Amino acid sequence: MRVFVTGGTGLIGSAVVAELLDNGHTVLALARSDASAQAVEAAGAEPLRGALADLDTLRAGAARVDGVIHLAFNHDFSSSDAVEKSVAEESAALAAIGEELVGSDRPFVTCSGTPYVPGRASTEADPLMTEGPVGGRGRSVAAVLGLSERGVRSSAVRLPRTVHNQGSGGFAGLLADIARRTGVSGYPGDGAQRWPAVHALDAAVLFRLALEQAEAGTSWHAVADEGDKVLDIATVIGRRLGLPVESVPAETFGPLGQIFANDQPSSSAYTRQTLGWEPKHPRLLEDLENIQP
Repeated sequence: MRVFVTGGTGLIGSAVVAELLDNGHTVLALARSDASAQAVEAAGAEPLRGALADLDTLRAGAARVDGVIHLAFNHDFSSSDAVEKSVAEESAALAAIGEELVGSDRPFVTCSGTPYVPGRASTEADPLMTEGPVGGRGRSVAAVLGLSERGVRSSAVRLPRTVHNQGSGGFAGLLADIARRTGVSGYPGDGAQRWPAVHALDAAVLFRLALEQAEAGTSWHAVADEGDKVLDIATVIGRRLGLPVESVPAETFGPLGQIFANDQPSSSAYTRQTLGWEPKHPRLLEDLENIQP
């Protein structure tokens, strides 16, 4: 299958591109810079120059392939306005790609976060949040899944709080970055909040399985760790960086403070049973031991 991938040079995207190529697919990957284009070529894929905001380029890419995997997102969490702008940009991109695929029965795999369900681990049957700081992403994903009624084999891989590789990535990576900047490995509240996690290489396998097998309108959970306590995450980060581990105000985490403070475990039992997906790479707390002081 020839696959158009957005975000193909990021932590997750580079793993997805390699996974696709290793399993006999060919890849056309969106590249927004010369450096990204060179990275795509070095991986064995074909670059398509353009950015997520270039809707004509996205349509052209989707028109040239047998399926699409969307991963690109501007991870600017510096302010609420920046987050809103990133969500709006992604929403327009998804709509443009989706319209190009209508009536083709081609697969379109997008991504989102796992939902928040008070008092228990979320499952694949739970709806995404459509309000709050990133509620727009939930609405965009719902629109993509709705394309199942218009001749698109659309599906969504829901990613946990932390997608990691070699100690980097996700919300745990943000905690480490904030710790380096502030001199404290901080956590919100009492740190008992649980965050799900997955290794990027395991997530990549699930994106491929969804592309190849997922029925139209379905959602899947790329969750290896159902919920690691944030205090445990901060403790490993503090030890690796040689910093004190302390509870800090939610404002320390900027516009993501409210999200960071939530308990949000998540299950992938249905995904494992249905698609035969089984994580094999290091879990988060083990992988964080790769953080360099």
